[in-house]
Amino acid sequence: MKKISDALLPTVLDLLLDAVCVVDAQGFFVFVSAAGERIFGYPPHEMVGQPMLGFVYAEDRARTLQAVDEILAGTHQPHFENRYLRKDGRVAHIMWSAHWSEAQQLRVAVARDVTQRRRDESMRSALYAISEAAHSAGDLLALFERIHRVIGGLLTTANFFIALHDGTTGELTVPYRAHEGDTAPGPRQPQADALCAQVIRSGQALLLTPGGTAAPGQSLQSGPADDLPNWLGVPLKGQQGTIGALVVQSGAGVARYTGGDVELLQFVSLQVAAAIERKQSEARLRHAACHDPLTDLPNRSVLHERLQAALVQARQNGARLSLLYLDLDRFKPVNDRLGHAAGDLLLQQAARRLQRCLRESDTVGRIGGDEFLVLLVGLHRMEQALQVAEKIRAALGEPFDLAGEPVRISPSIGMALYPEHGVDERQLMLQADQAMYQAKRQGGNRVQLAAPAVPAIS
Repeated sequence: MKKISDALLPTVLDLLLDAVCVVDAQGFFVFVSAAGERIFGYPPHEMVGQPMLGFVYAEDRARTLQAVDEILAGTHQPHFENRYLRKDGRVAHIMWSAHWSEAQQLRVAVARDVTQRRRDESMRSALYAISEAAHSAGDLLALFERIHRVIGGLLTTANFFIALHDGTTGELTVPYRAHEGDTAPGPRQPQADALCAQVIRSGQALLLTPGGTAAPGQSLQSGPADDLPNWLGVPLKGQQGTIGALVVQSGAGVARYTGGDVELLQFVSLQVAAAIERKQSEARLRHAACHDPLTDLPNRSVLHERLQAALVQARQNGARLSLLYLDLDRFKPVNDRLGHAAGDLLLQQAARRLQRCLRESDTVGRIGGDEFLVLLVGLHRMEQALQVAEKIRAALGEPFDLAGEPVRISPSIGMALYPEHGVDERQLMLQADQAMYQAKRQGGNRVQLAAPAVPAIS
């Protein structure tokens, strides 16, 4: 049988699709087969004589050194995986089979490029994780945080932004922005906002590399890109068109984003957009179930829950709370004379004025027709409730502009206090309602305090 000559061996090695690498005891490459250029991006002569660790992705160096120690100790490593930084800035996932030759004092290893396999696996996992987050995340912010973690497992994301676009109003918001090392969304970045707006406006992906180039076929405005070394943004396209943008930036000195990263993020963005739309739809349904459709104020069920919770807290803290029952004087004549559309507009404007009179901790809701209920919590003196009631009376007494028609109304306000006028929801509602009707019988445009509760006879 004819033997293969030593001169033929390099030719055989160069035909292999996997790269054969030889590293000396000091960790320097002494041989790399021709396939190394396809896998690592460097011609073999540029790797030979260089330290192996210098090509390894920074985050994988520690565990790579640990694997080297195990190989030097005689442990065969048939499936060790790490990442290398290619010459073109891309990251390559490499699976190694390595052996240490004690006699030659050389480490011989075969490198197989498994980047595409790892990418496919990561994308499948990412799609599943985003779909699961769409069902389990409590709100949009929780969903954004989950999406950030998922995409952070696919790409380097030193900076991460999600922008949303309201197709009806044209408003652009950036509800989620996070920066490397921060535990909470970071501060505003005008450059990122400009890129988000550009991606949404064009409906196309945008890739900015340190050289200032864009992805092939993509338009690029020079303005915001001057000091943005490595950014990638993709539109979030939902059922109704572009609903926002997802923008990431890599840190300095790490792998650059590539056209493959653009394709990956575009693919994942479809699932992200679907998840966001699902969460937005759920939020709209929850809001509609809890708010009056005309004024967008809390409805009866929400008022009931907040009053119950406020009573529990008031009993525990020994504090007061107040319930104001409002009815708009002269509303019916306005509705009859100007029409229901004008009446609806009047109710909407009145609701906004009521909200401006209150603290964040207070609640105002519409309970039907032209009647509103105000819950004031954390009071220490009755005078505080009276001051708020007078503030409301004055605000509603100012003229309303109903499509060019100036209209004046006034409120009749009944006020009940806990515990003076009742110790439960039913008593307080009844007392405030009766006080409101008494104010209306006296001509309206006034605040009427409820009569003290009569103790029950045992």
